[in-house]
Amino acid sequence: MGKLLIVGSIAIDEIETPFGETGRILGGAATFIGLAANQFEISSGIVSIVGEDLPKEYLSLLKERHIDLSGVEVVKGGKTFYWKGRYHNDMNTRDTLVTELNTLADFNPIVPNHFKDADVVMLGNLNPSVQMGVINQMEQRPKLIILDTMNFWMDNALNDLLDVIKKIDVITINDEEARQLTNEYSLVKAAEKIHEMGPKYVVIKKGEHGALLFHEKDIFFAPALPLEEVFDPTGAGDTFAGGFAGYLTATNDISFENMKNAIIYGSNLASFSVEKFGTERMQNLKKEEIDKRLHQFKALTQFNIELE
Repeated sequence: MGKLLIVGSIAIDEIETPFGETGRILGGAATFIGLAANQFEISSGIVSIVGEDLPKEYLSLLKERHIDLSGVEVVKGGKTFYWKGRYHNDMNTRDTLVTELNTLADFNPIVPNHFKDADVVMLGNLNPSVQMGVINQMEQRPKLIILDTMNFWMDNALNDLLDVIKKIDVITINDEEARQLTNEYSLVKAAEKIHEMGPKYVVIKKGEHGALLFHEKDIFFAPALPLEEVFDPTGAGDTFAGGFAGYLTATNDISFENMKNAIIYGSNLASFSVEKFGTERMQNLKKEEIDKRLHQFKALTQFNIELE
């Protein structure tokens, strides 16, 4: 059974959308990544930090899904990372109303010994120094290191981020971040520049417009499934990353051809996560639903054409 190490936040979110308000609910990159990766036959563990204020049932929920939490530090008297945001009517733009790093501000990750030989490492969106700290603790180089990051770190810790990018195999960022990182508007040129920074594979997420996978001169595009309703986009990118990493861990195949499948699996799972607030949809997802939607993805993209 493949082994996946997930590094990221377990958080308390509060979300406002045109469909309503949630109050305080479970969130965080590692949470969404873990719930998505959990759909595959793998051994997974999370490295994160939380405060005593995090409801115990949130950690129990992850444990019940056989996600190893021995790498999650609970700080006595501490407060968990908190984020509050409001989405606009188009559901593509949002305003961050409150960000409280709390325990995450002084996070010193400690990888459990039994995950220092993980096959795949998924570095969720965190301070690059934390991500590097995890890479340096691995006993051997993982078969695959996947990095997710965002424009905040490009603005505030670019040199540290570039050092991490040199060490990884796959980077997943959105189109705006790819353009900022490279100063290239063309995503093809942006991917070429990112390749030169270190990663063999570049995944550029385009939200409701799908995702692009670049490897040397090869390009693959995966659409996003058109949905009737989107309730909450929070965590969709992390769910995508979890599906992508989980599938590659389960199949033990990191070829470009198999990464195409991983992109589809990630997109498929992300399409579920937006249908309810927070993690609700991912908590109750059934294998039959996943398989049915995979057929929809296949039908959406498959065509026959005779070429000379």
